[in-house]
Amino acid sequence: MNANIYKAHFALFGANVIYGLNYIIAKGIMPHKISPTAFVFIRLACCVVLFWALKFMFVKEKVERKDFLRLALCGLLGAAANMLFFFHGINKTSPVDASIIMTVTPVLVFIFSFFILKERMTKNKFIGTVIAGIAAIFLIAYGNKSEGTSSLLGNFLVFCNAASYGLYLVVAKTLMRKYNALTVICWMFLFGLLFVTPFSIQPIMETDFAGFTTNTYLVIGFVVLFTTFTTYLLNLYALNHIMPSVTSSYIYLQPVISFAMVSIYAFVLMKEEYAQDINLVKILSCFMVVVGVYIISKPPKKLT
Repeated sequence: MNANIYKAHFALFGANVIYGLNYIIAKGIMPHKISPTAFVFIRLACCVVLFWALKFMFVKEKVERKDFLRLALCGLLGAAANMLFFFHGINKTSPVDASIIMTVTPVLVFIFSFFILKERMTKNKFIGTVIAGIAAIFLIAYGNKSEGTSSLLGNFLVFCNAASYGLYLVVAKTLMRKYNALTVICWMFLFGLLFVTPFSIQPIMETDFAGFTTNTYLVIGFVVLFTTFTTYLLNLYALNHIMPSVTSSYIYLQPVISFAMVSIYAFVLMKEEYAQDINLVKILSCFMVVVGVYIISKPPKKLT
């Protein structure tokens, strides 16, 4: 591997460690301090300013008119829908469930890549997709029956987040072949903010900003500066050098980080409802998804 490939893998590692921390950090202030929709609006608005400031300083590039539709689609999938589904989902379910469900993203990326990027279907990819898909469906359904902070609706919303993010990775890859990564992300966030704004006016007006504590601002700052600004730059840098299926495979770090954070939160801070979120069913579900994507990543054999 050349230097850029090594840097891309390092970028993906860092981004997914941050994502793993985000499951429990972002959940900590919703909904008692801020609603998920208002949080998404603040996240997008701040990052539009940050990304466009960066672009004006370093990247002088215009976009062809015919590509704005795909950029708008990236904004819908990778910013608006992705963030709304995630924040509303994590608000209603367990951080552990959310991190496990998100591991199905590589499977969804492969499915979308098969149809959009014409990646070849193989026996291993077919079997792996089935195994991982069954595990994800089982975990989503199990959320309605388990104890702790899990829920069927929350798990389903997180799955929708995984689907929108997976499709975004594939659509963004087609634009990466033509434009600088920063150009793509700037327009994506701008379109995402435009899509979210009509739904955010009322939640923002209802937010009690006077009731924000130092912890509230620290959490919002972490989500804006690290979970959004830093991770999107890292992911787009990696996507510019390696395939979407490799980019998405790093998502398996997230359950490990999430399990560790929930364990600390449950046993050190004595949060019993979080302790109930860790059980054999969820561990087995996570294992099945990992096995499924391992099979997908094995050397290809043509489907007969």
